[in-house]
Amino acid sequence: MVQSPHAPIPELYVSYDSAQKLKIEAGEMPSWDLTARQMCDLELLMNGGFSPLKGFLGQADYDGVVDEMRLADGTLWPMPITLDVSEKFADTIEPGTDIALRDPEGVILAVMNVTDRWTPDKTREAEKVFGADDMAHPAVAYLHRSAGPVYLGGPVTGLQAPVHYDFRARRDTPNELRAYFRKLGWRKVVAFQTRNPLHRAHQELTFRAAKEAQANLLIHPVVGLTKPGDVDHFTRVRCYEAVLDQYPAATTTMSLLNLAMRMAGPREAVWHGLIRRNHGVTHFIVGRDHAGPGKNSAGEDFYGPYDAQDLFRQYESEIGVEMVPFKHMVYVQERAQYEPADEIEEGVTVLNISGTELRRRLREGLEIPDWFSFPAVVKELRRTSPPRDQQGFTVFFTGFSGSGKSTIANALMVKLMEMGGRPTTLLDGDVVRKHLSSELGFSKEHRDINIRRIGYVASEITKNGGIAICAPIAPYAATRAQVREMIESYGAFVEVHVATSIEECERRDRKGLYKLAREGKIKEFTGISDPYDVPEHPELRLDTEGTDVDYCAQQVLLKLESLGLIGAGS
Repeated sequence: MVQSPHAPIPELYVSYDSAQKLKIEAGEMPSWDLTARQMCDLELLMNGGFSPLKGFLGQADYDGVVDEMRLADGTLWPMPITLDVSEKFADTIEPGTDIALRDPEGVILAVMNVTDRWTPDKTREAEKVFGADDMAHPAVAYLHRSAGPVYLGGPVTGLQAPVHYDFRARRDTPNELRAYFRKLGWRKVVAFQTRNPLHRAHQELTFRAAKEAQANLLIHPVVGLTKPGDVDHFTRVRCYEAVLDQYPAATTTMSLLNLAMRMAGPREAVWHGLIRRNHGVTHFIVGRDHAGPGKNSAGEDFYGPYDAQDLFRQYESEIGVEMVPFKHMVYVQERAQYEPADEIEEGVTVLNISGTELRRRLREGLEIPDWFSFPAVVKELRRTSPPRDQQGFTVFFTGFSGSGKSTIANALMVKLMEMGGRPTTLLDGDVVRKHLSSELGFSKEHRDINIRRIGYVASEITKNGGIAICAPIAPYAATRAQVREMIESYGAFVEVHVATSIEECERRDRKGLYKLAREGKIKEFTGISDPYDVPEHPELRLDTEGTDVDYCAQQVLLKLESLGLIGAGS
């Protein structure tokens, strides 16, 4: 039976006094520091956003969700909500153990009674949940590269909610929204899910949806984890607030949802519907390519444009929320208004700006017309998306020891500093080893840690508008991909493969390392006793044999210019 949208929904929190006692006990328990995704999941478990879940899924529920979109008891639930942990931690935990779940500052948020521990088949999970085991899908990449190899399941006892210091007045639990709707007498509420800034097409779409459903409107943007490369949530919320006065205050409200999206298309739409039902919503807008992640490895869309609507419609009665399907909205110049793309007759002038085109216009400082977006939104976007030749970026050299990476990187740094305009930092492998990673050895694990540290520092430099030049060996493709993802949240990542052959590097061998590696005195040496994953699609490939350093550095500058990262003629 679907619960009344106004009745309170069960939460997993204990009383304040019980929480204080449990915190003392939890201090003695094994504890797990939650990742950013796990923090989002735990918050929605505890506040009822993921009702009827009582904790992280056990193995039987997980199998049912992956295979059939159902919990073991048959309840509809399309998304695996799992606590993935390291093998090292899992080896210390037996079923029946209580563990403390902590935020990054070490605050205990919940206690979990571990009932299940298993090693999942991640390939199966990717194929069933996301439709393909394709690393071009951000959630599949996360599954293989970031998520721990072991899953723990079990019920959760909530001690306290995670603290959010930003936009506190805009954050509501499911029960707070239900109480708000009850107080205002809103019997029908249509929710709009978004992870992008609102432009005029979205405004028209939401107006129409509310009118069609004869309902009040809840703008319910996701501010947890969205797709890598999305506009940061601080900017987006400022954009939402800038356009809220375009909506009638008496019939519209906005609340922020701290959800970690999976970009799972059709399954995600069903999941979003269940989450919105828990928040007291009666209708939900499902748009074209809802929660789609973009193109797969073959350059095709992961999901069909209306697959999400079709799956939602199939389960609509079980979800307990009515779908308001909406088509792609485009601007008809002759009528100066937005209309659904598939309802427009031939012969009229249709105007549309894609997300890619919008980013290009922002990057190049070009005009963004009023028919497309609101001046207040454009102003906010320009504040955080200056023209590309004013943004931070990272140049990441990779190649064998002795390939010439450091020499070219030094020459590039000098040339960029000569141009001026942005602070430039060289993160050379040897220098980083000395100052950031002096305690690390050269095992695969330690080399990965070192590269991720370089990536983190480069991402901070990029975020703050500087230029980071990195020159480690970085032999492993998976680690380089993680660094790319880290940096591309803030600016461009330009991978330069210094493709000098191993024979040439060994011939140069200025440090005598290859000789020691051949003699077995250096273990796990890249190119000799340890593999090097050749970059498949670097932004630039350089062969240093028979070319001088100045020429190589110039090639990098030309690439940066062609990408718009430095001005022509700088």
